[in-house]
Amino acid sequence: MSIQVGDSIPSMSLMQGTAEGPKEITTEALFGGKTVVVFGVPGAFTPTCSAKHLPGFVQHAAAFRAKGVDAIVCMAANDAFVMGAWGKDQGVGENVVMLADGSAAFTKALGLELDLTARGMGVRCQRFAMVVQDGRVSHVAVEAPGAFEVSKAETILAAL
Repeated sequence: MSIQVGDSIPSMSLMQGTAEGPKEITTEALFGGKTVVVFGVPGAFTPTCSAKHLPGFVQHAAAFRAKGVDAIVCMAANDAFVMGAWGKDQGVGENVVMLADGSAAFTKALGLELDLTARGMGVRCQRFAMVVQDGRVSHVAVEAPGAFEVSKAETILAAL
C-alpha cells in the first residue's frame, strides 16, 4: 500500500546528489520541522522528467517558497552521482534537493515503486508528488501510468 495523507515519512538514511558528490542525509534532517514538497520521477535524464517535471519545480521554486515551502526534493531510483549530474545539467542550483534512492529502498518504504524490469530499467519510482509537513504527509498525488498532471509543479502549487 502506498503512503497516504497523515502517514509519517519512514526513518531512513538516503544519499543526496550534489555538485561536490554524494552526501548522506536522513529523512529526519530532510523533513523534520519543515514543509517539504517531494516529487518522484521514474528516472534522471528521461524525456518527461527532464523536459517537464524537474524544470517545472525549478521554474516555480520562488512561488513555492512564497507559500511557505522550505525545500523542494526531487527523488529517483538512480545513484547520487547521476542525480548530482542531472541537477547540474538542469541548473537546479539551491532550488531543488536531488535525492538518490539507488536501490529504491525509500521508494519501496513509501509503497511507490514501479517495476520496469521487463523494459530493462529495474525497479523505479512512480511519478508522484507530495507535501510533507514536519515529517507527515499532508498531500499526495500519484500519476496514472503515462500521465503527467497531478504531480506537476503547477498542480502542487495550487494544492498548497
